[in-house]
Amino acid sequence: MECLDPVLGAGDLAAERLEQANINPQTGLATDYLNHFNEVMMLLEMLPDMPDCSDDVLDWGPLDYEGHFENSTFKDKQLAIRAYYAAPAYLREHLEAHVSGINDLVGEIQEQLRQSGDAASVAGDIAFKATHEIKPLIALAGAVIHGHVEPEATQHEGDAAQAEIDALFA
Repeated sequence: MECLDPVLGAGDLAAERLEQANINPQTGLATDYLNHFNEVMMLLEMLPDMPDCSDDVLDWGPLDYEGHFENSTFKDKQLAIRAYYAAPAYLREHLEAHVSGINDLVGEIQEQLRQSGDAASVAGDIAFKATHEIKPLIALAGAVIHGHVEPEATQHEGDAAQAEIDALFA
């Protein structure tokens, strides 16, 4: 007998079960994933007052959705992973586009910290970039998780998606 792909709203991915696990039943996505990014945001915003946090910023690494849950203490992590794969492809793609932008920006900041040799000298600039560029992308990722994206708006992934993200900061 073949194993069927997971389907939102059916079996262990029933809406009530997903809600109990703090997974959006309409999208199949969990806001817990954003904790990974909120952690580095907190560190970046603390840098001006606590430059010694730079080592923690440098230790932070990107994690995809599945990797985050595999390494988390989230009670229903296997359910979250199954629901992710049952989520509409356009939502996963849109979320991944925002996550890619976050990861790129954090990587740029990490490189800036490495090159500066003195976290205190760049901490203000880094905190500003985090607040004005990374935080909005985290908010957009949250909007995707909550289903505030139209399918038509995401059918043009790739260069057009990057242009959309760039336009937010223009």
